Amino acid sequence: MPRPTKFRKVEFFPKDTYFVPWGKAKCKIDETVLKVEELEAMRLKDIEELNQEECAERMQVSRQTFQNIIDSARKKIAIALTQGNAIRISGGNYTTTLCKFKCFDCGSIYEMNYERDRFICPVCGSQRVICSKKADFCAKWCTGDNMEDNTL
Repeated sequence: MPRPTKFRKVEFFPKDTYFVPWGKAKCKIDETVLKVEELEAMRLKDIEELNQEECAERMQVSRQTFQNIIDSARKKIAIALTQGNAIRISGGNYTTTLCKFKCFDCGSIYEMNYERDRFICPVCGSQRVICSKKADFCAKWCTGDNMEDNTL
C-alpha cells in the first residue's frame, strides 16, 4: 500500500485559473489540469530562479518529490501547448500560510501570510483584524460586541 501524499506548501495562487487557445471554442478542445503545487514548483524554479534544494525546502518536500512535481508540471504544459489544449489550474495536495483577513475598523478584506506578516490592516493601520476563517466559523466574531477579545 503506498504512503499517503504529503501536503506541499504553496505561497501563490493565480487570479486567472483557466487558459484557452485563441480561436478555439471551449467545447471543442481538451483540457489539461495543472495542480496548484505544480504551478508553485514552476514559479519557484523558473520565475524566482531558486535551486532545487531551495524550492524543495520552500514547498516542504524532499528534493526528489520536488523534481517529480516539476517534471509533471512541465510535461502537462508542453502537452497542452503542442496539442492546443486548454489549461485549468485546480486541485492538488497542498497547504498554505495565506489567509484572508478582515479589518473590524474599515471593513477591508485582504490576503496575507500569517507566518511572516504582522496583523495590521494595510488600508487603515488598525490592529483589530481577524482571519476570515474564524469570522466565517463563528458569527460572534463579526458582531462588534467581542471585537476587543478576538483580535489577533
